[in-house]
Amino acid sequence: MLNNKIKAAAVHAAAVYMDKTASLRKVVSLISQAADEKIELLAFPEVFVPGFPYFANCYAPNAATVSRYAAESVVVPDDLGEVQEACAKHKIVVVLGVSERMRGGHTIFNSIVTIDADGTILGVHRKVQPTWAERLVWGQGSGYTLKTYEPKGTGYRIGGLACWEHAMNGARQALIDQGQHIHVGCWPALDILEGFEVVACSQIEALMKTHALTAQVFVLCPSSYVDETCLQWMEKNLGPQDKVKAGGGWTAIIDPFCSFIGGPYTSSQDKFVIAEIDLAMLDIVKVYVDGAGHYKRPELFKLDVDTTQRWKDESDIVGPIPWNNS
Repeated sequence: MLNNKIKAAAVHAAAVYMDKTASLRKVVSLISQAADEKIELLAFPEVFVPGFPYFANCYAPNAATVSRYAAESVVVPDDLGEVQEACAKHKIVVVLGVSERMRGGHTIFNSIVTIDADGTILGVHRKVQPTWAERLVWGQGSGYTLKTYEPKGTGYRIGGLACWEHAMNGARQALIDQGQHIHVGCWPALDILEGFEVVACSQIEALMKTHALTAQVFVLCPSSYVDETCLQWMEKNLGPQDKVKAGGGWTAIIDPFCSFIGGPYTSSQDKFVIAEIDLAMLDIVKVYVDGAGHYKRPELFKLDVDTTQRWKDESDIVGPIPWNNS
């Protein structure tokens, strides 16, 4: 039973496209702004650093472009010192979507980094199945990184998934079985993609509400939007395209009974979608349905998750990794 309340925010913002350094500076700035608003938990969009690889949807496969993207991807923990420092300074728990490059390597992943309010990296989740054109960019994460984490002194367990990874019911149940209370569903703008203009936001809402109710969790759904830095970079470096346009994004916070308690917000302007999360609500919801308890029916249904370490560096990035403030 939990009775604490948390002021949480989902970030709706555009990255500084294909610029790791500038995007990380923006992350630090947004953490500082969140502190001014007394926010305790801050969730960022999918691969906010260095932005979503829309070029994979707009142009023929190009290894040189992916190589440039890899060069701007985040190495954990090397590139995150200032972000850790900001979390510790402002005492904010941060969930940050990044394109992550293996330390000392070249393979990259669509990853979610969870950082505690003392600057400790609690762990990294690597998206287990990149979607469609993303397979030309990112590797497949393993079940080893399907984890939830408990920030110090909070009592709640938090975990996250990226984009259409939410369509993998096994991945969602793996987090449910770990006693998840708060979920972060990281997304890019999808309603600006050709063919998804009408359906993308409805798809995101459906997947986020599905997890809220079936997991009985609060869901933070941070999303990016496409700005001119993205469009200009692609046109300057790769040529004209008509598959992606400016704008988009769908950001919200949803309670376990599927009500919006923040958002949804869809504008092309940076904004915190803020809500108070009252964890005591879970006591009522779980009387009706408990996905890790009486609604699991373990004598009927069994979930087998292979949590074997598959990548050589996974034990290094699944924390905790303390912040070195020396």
